[in-house]
Amino acid sequence: MAQQTETLARPLRVGARGGWKRTLAPHEGLIIGTISVLAFMIFWEWVGTSGIVNPMFTSSPSRIIKAADKLFFDGGIGAVFGALLVGNLAAAWGAIAKGSIWKDIWVSTQELLAGYILALVVGIVLGLAMGWFRRFNYIMEPFVSALYATPSVALLPLYIIWFGIGINSKIAVIFMSGVFYPLMYARVGVSTVDANILKCAKSFGANDFQLLKTVVLPSSIPYLMTGARLGLGRALVGVVVGELYAATAGVGYLITVAGATFQTDKVFVGVLIITFAGVFLSALLQRVEDRFSTWRPRLNEDTAN
Repeated sequence: MAQQTETLARPLRVGARGGWKRTLAPHEGLIIGTISVLAFMIFWEWVGTSGIVNPMFTSSPSRIIKAADKLFFDGGIGAVFGALLVGNLAAAWGAIAKGSIWKDIWVSTQELLAGYILALVVGIVLGLAMGWFRRFNYIMEPFVSALYATPSVALLPLYIIWFGIGINSKIAVIFMSGVFYPLMYARVGVSTVDANILKCAKSFGANDFQLLKTVVLPSSIPYLMTGARLGLGRALVGVVVGELYAATAGVGYLITVAGATFQTDKVFVGVLIITFAGVFLSALLQRVEDRFSTWRPRLNEDTAN
């Protein structure tokens, strides 16, 4: 009887283990990634606090958090909670608003939005035109290739001479850093449109504008969004590069000054701000791409139907 009970129990235990595996399998990547990040953070904290490496040349997660606390809040986050506990909302808001880093974030945000949006508009329009009009592509190709091969940092002194030391020179750097990927992917998107669809639309009397609006643009959306995501990364680099010289505020300026004075904790705070901004904006663009991916014609499904 005991042997029979044990035999019947074995499949149940196997099934239970199988159930756990099935439950965790969809989240396996998240679990392993989280464990690896936590392990790295623990190792980094140990290296940064054990004295193995000179603290002037490295940092640790706890020191970065302390530096961020001083930069984001006047008096630290403890001052915010202290004011909230006594019901003084004005003091809590004042502790947040007086954080020294908000000015840098606001300046860099203005520069990024202006330069990146300008790069998207110019890059997509120019790329679509180069992909659609063959002779126009021949005219623009040498200039695009030459500018793409030229590092933006090499042109920074010229931008300062042309646009001054204010925000305009930073916008120019961000624009030149981020314009090429939207341009090139827009051009590729036009060239990959199915020729049979174009011929069919032309046979029904569609003009160039109608073809561009109803066929070329929807089919090119995945390429445009890929170019937008890659251009965003280059634009974020342009924010830092543009604030290397002749800047008085901005996250790149914070990183430059902190690096020159060996304040590695502040350097990591600035780098993490740029990193998190890139991750968030890239995820947002991915959602937009998923939303508009239905615009692209699905030839296999149409043929099957």
